[in-house]
This record gives sequence, C-alpha cells and structure tokens, in this order.
Amino acid sequence: MPYFDAASSLPLHPVARQALAAALEDGWADPARPHREGRRARMLLDAARETAAEAVGCRPDELTFTSSGTRALHTGVAGALAGRARAGRRLVVSAVEHSAVLHAAGAHRDAGGEVTEVGVDRAGRVAPEAVAAALGDDTALVCVQSANHEVGTRQPVGAIASVCRAAGVPLLVDAAQSLAWGPVEDGWSLLAASAHKWGGPPGVGLLAVRKGVRFAPARPVDERESGRAAGFENIPAVVAAAASLRAVRETADAEAARLRTLVDRIRERVPELVPDVEVVGDPVRRLPHLVTFSCLYADGEALLYALDREGFAVSSGSSCTSSTLTPSHVLRAMGVLSEGNVRLSLPPGTAEEDVERFLAALPGAVASVRAALAPPAPAPARPSVVPDEREGAGDALTVDSLGKRCPIPVIELAKAIGRVPVGGVITVLSDDAAARLDIPAWCAMRGQEYGGESPHGDGPGTAYRVRRVS
Repeated sequence: MPYFDAASSLPLHPVARQALAAALEDGWADPARPHREGRRARMLLDAARETAAEAVGCRPDELTFTSSGTRALHTGVAGALAGRARAGRRLVVSAVEHSAVLHAAGAHRDAGGEVTEVGVDRAGRVAPEAVAAALGDDTALVCVQSANHEVGTRQPVGAIASVCRAAGVPLLVDAAQSLAWGPVEDGWSLLAASAHKWGGPPGVGLLAVRKGVRFAPARPVDERESGRAAGFENIPAVVAAAASLRAVRETADAEAARLRTLVDRIRERVPELVPDVEVVGDPVRRLPHLVTFSCLYADGEALLYALDREGFAVSSGSSCTSSTLTPSHVLRAMGVLSEGNVRLSLPPGTAEEDVERFLAALPGAVASVRAALAPPAPAPARPSVVPDEREGAGDALTVDSLGKRCPIPVIELAKAIGRVPVGGVITVLSDDAAARLDIPAWCAMRGQEYGGESPHGDGPGTAYRVRRVS
C-alpha cells in the first residue's frame, strides 16, 4: 500500500533501526555516572549530540534532546518568554504555525501575556514586512516555521530573522518538516524539530538554543540536558535519531530533485483529471515532497476512505475529517477552499509507478464521493436582460443550510444559483465553520461575486451573500 503521509510520520529508517539495536547494547547505563558503563553511555550521547548539532547548524552544547517535537516547541516558547520577561510579554506567531506553537501561545495568553498573530497570503507565506509591523517594544519572542506542515510552503526565514535581529527579538523556528531536507536559513535564535518526521524513532525531539539567548527553563529544573528536558535520557532512541538524520541528509539533494518532479506532475495533472479542484500552497517555494489540493462538492473524510480503499494512505485538513468539524487553521488563514482537502506527502523512495497509480485512481474516488452527495451540473450562463422565469426565481433567494455540514451548504448554493437572474443575490444561511472559507472559494472558482457575511438576525449561524455574475 503506497504510504503518502510522510509529513505525519515515517517508518524507521534502516540506519535508525541498526543504530537503535546497537545502542540498546551499550547505551542502557546512566550517562551521568563515572563508571565504565556510564562513560560508554555518555560517549554515545555526546556523539549523537555532535551529529545532530552538525545537521542543525549549531554548537553541540546548544542542542537539547527532548521527549518529542511538541515538547521541544512548548519548552522553547515557554523558556524564551520567561527569559525575556523583563523585555515584555508579547508573543508574535504566524497564523499557520503548528498547533503545538498555537497551544503554547494560548497558554501564554491565559497566563496574562499578549499574543499577536501575523496573517499569510493565499499561498500560506508570511511576509517579513508583516512580522516587522507586528513587533513592538514589548515583544519577547517571534515564532515562524521553516515550512508549513499542511501545504508545504517554505517561509522566508532568513529575511524574517533579519527583521527580528534588527529589533533585538529572538526568533524560534519550527523546523520539523524541513530539517531532513537541509539546514534552516541562518539567523534563528531557537529551533525545534521531531525525529519521527525524518525516519527516526518517535519520542525524540530537538531543541537548539543559541548562546546569548535569554532562556529560563520552567520549574522544577532537572540537572539533565541543561535543565531543559527532565528525566533519564533515552540514549538508544537519541542515537538512532541522530544517525538517521545524518543518513537522510546524505541523499537529501538527489531525493528532493526526484520527488519534486513527481509532485510537479501531481500539481499539473490533478486539475486536468478532476474538475473543480484547487491546488493550494506556494507552487515554487515549497517542500519538495508535499502537495495539497481541495475538491469542491466532496466530503473530506469520505474521500480519504475512498482513497484508502484504493490502497493509498493520505491525510486531510478538511473540516469533514475533523472531530471539531472546523477546517484546518492553516487553510482558514490562507482563505482557500477546505472541503474535500487531500494532502500527499511522498516518502523517500516513492516510485513513479505509485504516483501514476494514484493519478489513475483519484478521478474515480472523487466521482464516487461526489455522486453520493449529488452535486449540481454547472449552470449555463444567461444574459442579465433575460429574466429567469422558472418556478421560484427572482432577484433574491435565501438558502437555509443551517445544521448542514461541509460540503452541503456549497452544494445547495450551486444548485440554487440558476434560480436567480444575473445580478440577483442568493443568501446562504449556515452555521458550519467551513462555509466561511468554502463559499468565497466557490465564488472565485465559479466566477460569481462574493458579497460578504453578516449575522443571521437573532438566530444561529451566518448569512453569506452571493451575487450571480454569469
């Protein structure tokens, strides 16, 4: 079964498996003890730290091993904020950060701190100028990822780091998705990553804190890992994580070029094979192995199951696949279509034949999901001078989609658009959070005019206005 969810996690790299087995024999003792077994364990830990630090681009004594990438982010955010408490209590984050950063920001806000969120463009890019505008005298920390987990857009870390350096504010970079492909642009102050993203064992994260960055670990402080990661080090897992990171870096350039070609083919072919599709994310400045697209009139969860039945493991940021029934915060910040969302992230070694098989299977999978929801055929254009004489037509129409979930509100809008004349207005009532993204996206894809939203009187939900243009 082709596994196209590398951005979530990868199986153990062969080098990681070998290193793990070897380290289980020699890395079981306490590295803080001076006896022979302890010294052997310490040597393994030190060697792993040097290997990982070389890949990150920092000094070994700046790098800490944590229990996960999420823990690295939480520790990094909290420690940097505490270390710079005198400078201020404002945290600046991009709107498309990993949920671990946003959860840390929420905890900071709950504790009385200030959080400023920087928006992105439709490609998911954070503008350095927007970061500069968000900085103030009370800013303690800025958090910007190196590349987005959901759409693959790479951020201009070097330019953002220059902005932060000029303001005297440290920059924390979540490098979980990009570190396997190469070092992050220089200028960052703190960096976090997660080993299972590059084929290391789960339960190992990296946190690098540059010398000179004010950092105060949360109490109680442990004597291990510079007080930044409490508890006995999992030396076998750490050794395997460092060894696999070095191994994937050795082939990263060649594999990135090969996978980029395959992803370019997917980006080009999917809109040709499947109607009403929006490919999202930056088409050029992006991770080499990741592509995301959304399909009108498709239930995201049903589409993932349909592709799974065809033998493909993929993921989604659609509200239809979420327990909260809300679209991904990344898609929401970008303002792009969320329904029928599919993320493909190709692991190293993906065969061209598997990509071709996916492209052959996708149209049928989408068609089967759409057929169950009975989407409309595209409405023919009519001149504005010709009145719509069909039953129920008029200059205005209200579509009540309250209580209905993605993608039903958009399907009902599409079915109703032909019932008003060109220039007429349809108001869609919906209490589905995805409608705020999907109705404007439908208008852009269908060439209709989105007229904005307003509260639905005293009742639940929101009223979305659409003017028929053609």
